[in-house]
Amino acid sequence: MFPFCLFIWEPGEILTFIITEEFYMVDKFENGLEELGITLSSDQRKQFDRYYELLVEWNKVMNLTGITDYDEVNLKHFIDSLTVVKIIDMNSVKKVIDVGTGAGFPGIPLKIAFPELEIVLLDSLNKRVKFLNEVIGELGLKKITAIHGRAEDIAKNKSYREQFDLCVSRAVANLSTLCEYSLPFLWISGSFVSYKGEFSENEIQQAERAVKVLGGKISETKKFKLPGTDMGRSLIKIDKVNKTPSKYPRKAGLPAKEPIQ
Repeated sequence: MFPFCLFIWEPGEILTFIITEEFYMVDKFENGLEELGITLSSDQRKQFDRYYELLVEWNKVMNLTGITDYDEVNLKHFIDSLTVVKIIDMNSVKKVIDVGTGAGFPGIPLKIAFPELEIVLLDSLNKRVKFLNEVIGELGLKKITAIHGRAEDIAKNKSYREQFDLCVSRAVANLSTLCEYSLPFLWISGSFVSYKGEFSENEIQQAERAVKVLGGKISETKKFKLPGTDMGRSLIKIDKVNKTPSKYPRKAGLPAKEPIQ
């Protein structure tokens, strides 16, 4: 139903305002930010727009996302990535690792919105890492690194093991597997936040032993609707309370094939 016109009558003249679909969608994005309590500068907004352009451009030659429509990306990737503020005070966070970042979600939107963060983007596919480095360069982002590797291997590296106060992941995997990938990266008192859709409570119950074995404790689950939609979302916050035993994560492939039960 776009564009549409609003006519306002004044003596002797008619004032016409054209409201375009693009204006509406930008307003929708801003409403989502407002609901999350996030304010962006004009430069940050331009960074999100340039990120979108690069995503669509690179998606023509490699599979980064099935969502390419402007408003859909803004909502289902950018706003969705930023919903972590519902469960984490980002002002208390310094070092973040995004495990299984893919096209950079949630890590890059978090970096744009909170530029003071130090962020590592981890992905197992080298061509995606090349895309991430292109985005980092084009957007002029600092204190952010994209690395190629599997979580099972990188988490054994002393430069990354127990070096972060927040780990985030939107990767598609069961919670037990994600915990084995993620908890080794956190120092004690750090937190892992798993982004989920509408999930069954059984998933948390099935992951309880893995969480305990890996040194974690489920502290909070936040269920909500994605701003401006009826799409259900969940954030699961797991705090690191003990060191992760050195044998975890197990060798590549095992956490997914044989989750800790």
